Amino acid sequence: MEAALADLQAQIRAATAVRSPLVIRGGGTKDFYGQAVAGTVLDVTPYAGIVDYDPTELVITARAGTPLADMEQALRTSGQMLPCEPPHFGARATLGGAVAAGLSGPRRPYAGALRDIVLGVRVLDGRGEDLAFGGRVMKNVAGFDLARVMTGALGTLGVLTEISLKCVPLPKVETTRVLECSVDEAIRLTNEWAGKPLPVSATCHHAGRLSVRLSGAAPAIEAAVRQIGGAELNPGDAFWAGIREQTHAYFAAARADGAPLWRLSVKPTAPYRDLGGEQMVEWSGALRWLVAGERTETAKVRDWARDHGGHATLFRAADKSAGAFHPLPDTLHALHRRLKATFDPAGILNRGRLYPDF
Repeated sequence: MEAALADLQAQIRAATAVRSPLVIRGGGTKDFYGQAVAGTVLDVTPYAGIVDYDPTELVITARAGTPLADMEQALRTSGQMLPCEPPHFGARATLGGAVAAGLSGPRRPYAGALRDIVLGVRVLDGRGEDLAFGGRVMKNVAGFDLARVMTGALGTLGVLTEISLKCVPLPKVETTRVLECSVDEAIRLTNEWAGKPLPVSATCHHAGRLSVRLSGAAPAIEAAVRQIGGAELNPGDAFWAGIREQTHAYFAAARADGAPLWRLSVKPTAPYRDLGGEQMVEWSGALRWLVAGERTETAKVRDWARDHGGHATLFRAADKSAGAFHPLPDTLHALHRRLKATFDPAGILNRGRLYPDF
């Protein structure tokens, strides 16, 4: 592994010397996310393996090239999991790719985002320097903010090489209930449930059906079922895996037919609005997916998301000339540019993946 790390450093230093862009890649399952990039591929998959895992500490440390499925299997063997259910989008997904993308699955509003469970990272910056932020234990918060900054940066600030994450026990019992209701009623209900001590761990409304996953101890699940009602969905695991991995039929038009797919992160109480395409509502109303139709307009989508306290990401699309990510305010944009200049002064790492001038 030391040889693999030294090879990555050598490639970065050689690219920096001539200011030649590098495309950081693990399994390549999230290449669609963000703006398209060009350059020499920097393959991190050789730098793989679990470095440290003690189930009693609820912390796992693994190298960035570790297959995400392998790490999750190791956790399951010990009765644990990553609380935010990061999506894979393919069998070759790696831990480094998951953290670089910063995406979380259906459990995110109830268990925290991926960046909330990152305790520490080790990275190679744009000079090839080996840097470490944070730690391997939950009580060590030194440098924690910089570890969080690396999460979701899509490799523009450094090449992730090692990550320490918090894990949690698997739920004792899980069940999914389905209710027939309108999207407005679904938003009202899920916000109402959010204010009660109910073991809700995922919600999804689509095509007049509200699916609600409950996770926890058996008595709590039984009490929640009596309060929420609905019919049991079996198998619930397969349904939520389809939502997380976007293999559910709703996403077919975006994945197979090339229809633009928008990801809108807004206040959970934001009212439903017709944006010209078919929508799916997750996260108790805080996440809205939109498969764009003929009437969908980029400006209106982004304005609506901004007006409701959030942002709109062009998640999948053949044409991302409108920008994959929501434009930043000038002050925040300037801060991002300063961070990029600090960690990658030659601008070689995933150049333009987030914004054209990063």
